[in-house]
Parts: sequence; C-alpha cells; structure tokens
Amino acid sequence: MTIRIETYRLEDDGTIPNNGNLPLVLYRSAIMTAPGPEAERTFKRLFEEHGWCGAWVDGIYPFHHYHARSHEVLGIAAGTAEVQFGGPAGPVLTLAAGDAVAIPAGVGHRRHDGAPGLVVVGAYPRGQEDWDLKRATAVERAQALTEIPRVALPAMDPIAGEAAGLVMIWR
Repeated sequence: MTIRIETYRLEDDGTIPNNGNLPLVLYRSAIMTAPGPEAERTFKRLFEEHGWCGAWVDGIYPFHHYHARSHEVLGIAAGTAEVQFGGPAGPVLTLAAGDAVAIPAGVGHRRHDGAPGLVVVGAYPRGQEDWDLKRATAVERAQALTEIPRVALPAMDPIAGEAAGLVMIWR
C-alpha cells in the first residue's frame, strides 16, 4: 500500500487564525507497521530522522487549540479519532492507525471523538520544540497573527524526508 496525501486549505475564521498560506497535509497510510508500540517507535524514528523533534506520546486535546510558534505533526500509532481542523466550522477528518497529519502553525485542531486506545505521537520541526498552545480568544488570536508569519518552514517532510510531501507542497 502506498501513502496517499490529502491537503486542506483552512482560512481564518475570525476566531482561529488558521493558515491561508500553508495547507494541512494528511498522510493516509504513512506507515505500514502494526498498530501499537512498534508503530509508536516507527513514528518517533521517522520524525527524528527527518528533523522533527521534541516527540511526545499521548492523545489529542478535546478542545479547539492551535500553535502560533510552531508547526506540528501527529502520527496515529494506535486507535482511531475524528479530529476537527480549522475551528468549529472546519472539517472533521477520521484518522486511523498509520495515518499522520502535518498541521501548519495557526491551524486549529481538536479531538472530536476517539475510540479507546488512541495513541498519538507528536513532534515539531527542529528549532520549534518550544511550542505554544493558544485557544480561540481575541487576545491570543491578535498575538498569533504576528507570530504565525515568522514560523520557519521545516527543512524536511516528517514522513518522506527532503524530496516529497509538505516540502514540495509548502514551498
């Protein structure tokens, strides 16, 4: 099975800034490892090899939030989740074990629903590991609008490395 890439352009909704310049990149079947600890190790290794650091293992917050000082990648190591991107009116996408999603700075996301056993591996481009967490407030949005344009593009795609995926899409 091959990786299928989907992109979603999410515009500012007046509350969550999103990112009109960089689309969300969804990798269907990013890894072919069996769900569980091996998939967790595979995502961590891929992310680290491709310059995405500060890896963590957990779930996805159930409230709308975004990061204005970093891009983020999420790899689904086990389980499934419905995740809403872009704010309350944004698309709800089903993510399954083996999928990954690269979330540009400013793009809102929240776990809409998730099956028991959801395990997510997250990471950030090298130099952006000091991520922030912003919610849909006017004060945080105003600050984010000045921060998002200053976030550097990652040097490599978190799944495929230098020559594919978001490196080509985001440039």
